[in-house]
Amino acid sequence: MRLSFSSLALLGLLPNLAHVLASDVLDLTQSTFSQEVLGEDLALVEFFAPLAPHYEEAATELKSKKGIKLAKVDCTEQQALCSDYGVTGYPTLKVFRNGSPTDYAGPRKADGIISYMIKQSLPAVTTVTKESHDQFIKDDKVVLVAYGDASHPIPQSYLDYANVARDSFLFGKYESADLPSIPESPSLPAVVLYKSFDEGYAVLPASEIASSTPESLAEFVKVNSVPLLDEISPENFGTYAEQGLPIAYLFVDPEDLTTLEKLVEELTPVAKEHKGAVNFVYIDAVKFVDHGKSLNLPGDEWPAFVVQDLAGQTKFPMPGKPTKDSVAEFMRAFVKGEITPSIKSAPIPATQDGPVYQLVADGWDALFDDESKDVFAEFYAPWCGHCQRLAPTWDTLGEKYANSNVVIAQMDATANDIPPQATFRVQGFPTLKFRPAGSSEFVDYNGDRSLESLVEFVESNKVSKGEKVVARDEAAEEEWEEEDDAPEHDEL
Repeated sequence: MRLSFSSLALLGLLPNLAHVLASDVLDLTQSTFSQEVLGEDLALVEFFAPLAPHYEEAATELKSKKGIKLAKVDCTEQQALCSDYGVTGYPTLKVFRNGSPTDYAGPRKADGIISYMIKQSLPAVTTVTKESHDQFIKDDKVVLVAYGDASHPIPQSYLDYANVARDSFLFGKYESADLPSIPESPSLPAVVLYKSFDEGYAVLPASEIASSTPESLAEFVKVNSVPLLDEISPENFGTYAEQGLPIAYLFVDPEDLTTLEKLVEELTPVAKEHKGAVNFVYIDAVKFVDHGKSLNLPGDEWPAFVVQDLAGQTKFPMPGKPTKDSVAEFMRAFVKGEITPSIKSAPIPATQDGPVYQLVADGWDALFDDESKDVFAEFYAPWCGHCQRLAPTWDTLGEKYANSNVVIAQMDATANDIPPQATFRVQGFPTLKFRPAGSSEFVDYNGDRSLESLVEFVESNKVSKGEKVVARDEAAEEEWEEEDDAPEHDEL
């Protein structure tokens, strides 16, 4: 069942409908978890807090067609159970295979969950016959099949790679001399990647079969498993991110179909020229204008072109309007390393009068090149609720170390990019990093965010000399103790 927009609107008007209708998602508690999950060959469990996304549609499909259970645990009510499985954020999905949990690494939309769990239910490599072959190669967007026979066995490297990549792709093996129709009629053994886009297939060169390794097969798949130039959205962004290649974005107004179609046609040969080095995509510039701004595009003129290096967390906006020639020239310079990344920075503060040092990208070296000081830095986003709750504690921490060689700093990571010279990247908010004096290495802080724990962490990791700081004011504690010892009085 696929919900239409009208169906979604109706559900929005009837919030209690979910409680009336029967659900194919099991509600688990501490007492029912073992019975419902640990004895199953395969199950998917969502650990959530209220308002987390539901996956009823996927549950119905998987239950009816594959007998796979989908279940959920409300962590606001089942805190001990969620703690037992190391759940710290919501929603967290875990796949249970014969009672053993692993992190779910698939999409969060219903069709993505269904595809991912079906792959999990199959062997890493499915045996394909002449009768099932034509359907099998269409069962997913990307399908790999290895062909061999008694005299030409399928290489072990293929089977090893399938075990590693089973979550991402569908793998088959065809072991018979009576072959179906295969693109380019390769000699055996052979490996063919079938895909529902571009030219429809890619054949691993025969010269590479004998020396293939799981790593070389992964590279072959990486180059051939995404379209030359496709639309990117939250639903498929993970596919591009997993590849680790830079992403070249064409931001375009979707209502300007003439410009979109013209540029896609003109830039496809450029994308083919850089296949395997850069992935090319186009994106809805109106809907995802904030993403464009995060990539240092001005956000008011379309079309626009920018390259994002996910590995280095750097951005390379191209000046001017994208054309076939301007993009081709820009990309050749990019792959040669001739383009300087754009580093977004808030203005350097004229003074640093507050208890917390205000760090900006352009002032990075001024702070971290001084190795005489320990630095404890928070990287935050103004809209982040956790960051907002931490703010008063972080200010107090800054006050505690105001007259020491420990600098308590913070950076708005939405207004500033992390410079390339940094040895880490920010993946979430808040991110807390400690740089000991005399070192270029950063230590992660993963403890709770109480003042006591933060002070204890600083005292345990600081290198610079200075008086020991305590989280609480001992004089104030003594005063409170004296008041506690005072005799009680009745109040009128």
